[in-house]
Amino acid sequence: MTAPKQPIALLAAGGLAALLGSACCLGPLVLVSVGLGGAWLANLQAFEPLRPYLLGAAIVLLFLAYRRIWRPVEQCTPGQVCALPKTRRTYKAIFGVAAALLLAALASPYLAPYFY
Repeated sequence: MTAPKQPIALLAAGGLAALLGSACCLGPLVLVSVGLGGAWLANLQAFEPLRPYLLGAAIVLLFLAYRRIWRPVEQCTPGQVCALPKTRRTYKAIFGVAAALLLAALASPYLAPYFY
C-alpha cells in the first residue's frame, strides 16, 4: 500500500489518528465538560491499548503532510494544487488544527488529573 500523495489526505488521516488516539483519555473529559455522561463513556477505554500506535501514526502522517505543504512552490508544476497560494494557506490552517489535536492527545493523560 502506497502513502497518499495529496497533503489533504495526509492531514485527514493524521487528524483521524490523533482523534482516535485521544478517545480513551481526552474524549471522556470533553464529553463530561459539555454535560454528557453515562456508563457508556467507560467503553472508550477500549482504545487505550491502541493509543501509542495511533498517536505514532498521527505523528508520521502529519510529518509527511508538513513536508508536502511547506515544500517550495518551485517544486510544484504550474497549475497543480500546491502552486495555488489560497490552497497552500488553507492546507496550512488545516495542518495547524490537526497539530493542535495531536498535541492535545499527547498531553491529555498528563493534564486530565487536573480536571477530574
